Amino acid sequence: MAWSCALLAAWLRPPAGGSAQAGQAHPEAALGERSPGRALALALTLGLALGAAPDAHAEERLEVGSKRFTESYILAEVLTQTAQRAGPADHQAGLGNTAILVEALRTHSIDLYPEYLGTIELEILKRPKASGSLESVNAELAGLGLGAAVPLGFQNTYALAVSAATAQRLHLARTSDLAAHPELRLGLSQEFIGRADGWPGLATRYGLAQVPLGLDHGLAYEALASGQVDVIDVYSTDAKIARYDLVVLDDDLHYFPAYDALILYRLDVPQRFPRAWADLGGLAGRIDARAMIAMNARAELDHVAFADVAAEFLGGQTRRPPTHPKGLWQQVFGGDFWSLTREHLTLVAVSVGLAILLGIPLGALAARIPRVRTPIMILVGVLQTIPALALLAFLIPILGRIGTLPAEIALFVYALLPVVRNTCTGLLEVPAGLSEAARALGLTAGQRLGAIELPLAGRVILSGVKTATVISIGTATIAAFIGAGGYGQRITVGLALNDNGMLLAGAIPAALLALLAELAFDGLDRVLAHRRARP
Repeated sequence: MAWSCALLAAWLRPPAGGSAQAGQAHPEAALGERSPGRALALALTLGLALGAAPDAHAEERLEVGSKRFTESYILAEVLTQTAQRAGPADHQAGLGNTAILVEALRTHSIDLYPEYLGTIELEILKRPKASGSLESVNAELAGLGLGAAVPLGFQNTYALAVSAATAQRLHLARTSDLAAHPELRLGLSQEFIGRADGWPGLATRYGLAQVPLGLDHGLAYEALASGQVDVIDVYSTDAKIARYDLVVLDDDLHYFPAYDALILYRLDVPQRFPRAWADLGGLAGRIDARAMIAMNARAELDHVAFADVAAEFLGGQTRRPPTHPKGLWQQVFGGDFWSLTREHLTLVAVSVGLAILLGIPLGALAARIPRVRTPIMILVGVLQTIPALALLAFLIPILGRIGTLPAEIALFVYALLPVVRNTCTGLLEVPAGLSEAARALGLTAGQRLGAIELPLAGRVILSGVKTATVISIGTATIAAFIGAGGYGQRITVGLALNDNGMLLAGAIPAALLALLAELAFDGLDRVLAHRRARP
């Protein structure tokens, strides 16, 4: 917080020795055009301060994570609500794939999350073959500071499925039957395509030559129903298997291991949260496959909130009575609208503020020194091409946390290019004669930059900041994949449930926020143009 206050003071302090000499060049333009920029800097600095301020009264809470599919959301809610009987606990929802969740455990960002035994063996421990032994798994997990415990009572294995019509037409009953039909189009979830216990090994075991299309698991059923793909990967407890009248192909060569649902946790959890851990142990064996399918159906088919599904299972009262799906605008401006808006605005303000603080000096350096111009532009251009999820996954182990910090740094990287490029372009467009006249009046290089060149390039620089802001507003939706909140939180839930209303409830506010930012910057640009035009 102290560095933010110091930065704020620096922005508010007038430039040393600049007022009288700058006035000789163009007093009203220099002063008038710097004021909106300083106001913008003030707002961004306040955003930085608010985003960085720690919560001094934060109490240690049990942090429960989940992946981005329905069953993981529900199980995480069951674990969270069970733990809340003993003390504070939070659910960090939809944090992404297995690798991100494990890294979140190892960096103390979460304490536990629901996982499956086969996934732990083949995907986390990288074993060539699953043993199904929880004892041997824990012996190896201990070296990572992790443990697996509390088998919940059901398995959720992977399988391939086709429509009943396709199964009947081609006489498909076993996974090995697919080898005789290379024309079939496979739509598989991206994680399944890349997993050690997923598509590569399955294709080798069964001799399958098809090249799968990557789909989000929540969209696969609709793609199959609409005839865009012929085969999808499913979880055996998916509620939509019966709804879409699918035939689950028998794993006749026994490729998939046992996927017993259990808790993957940090080894220090039982000591830090003894009462909560004891309560969580009481869930052992309580959830069978039929109960899990019913809970998935409540969320996906009856549109009941994940938290309410978990409360029903645990015997509590639902937080709100199940209703028919809300209208679109009710979903957009639902109860979480303002909290998500605050989170989204904080992500954007911090990332764009950092991009301004670093991007304008970098752009000025590139404009002033030709030999470094190309390397700087290449560097910020290359950073812009890094895929967002890859950058987030890369930042988590470096920073040792999930949530807002890696998200803000990733957004800062994407906001940097337009600020640097427009600053450099704007300064290069300043007439050389003005700079020479200022030099003749005795202004130093820094005074010329601050009092003459930056104000004259202000509209071009502002255009870059506007572009960076709009980019950040849209890209910030990806931050929800690592628990940073914002409108993307609705989008991740919408993807998990294949709920178009929920998807739009996240996308529409982001689009409206981008439009408001565009209008605000256009208004500021008109102010700058008006002040420049004054005699």
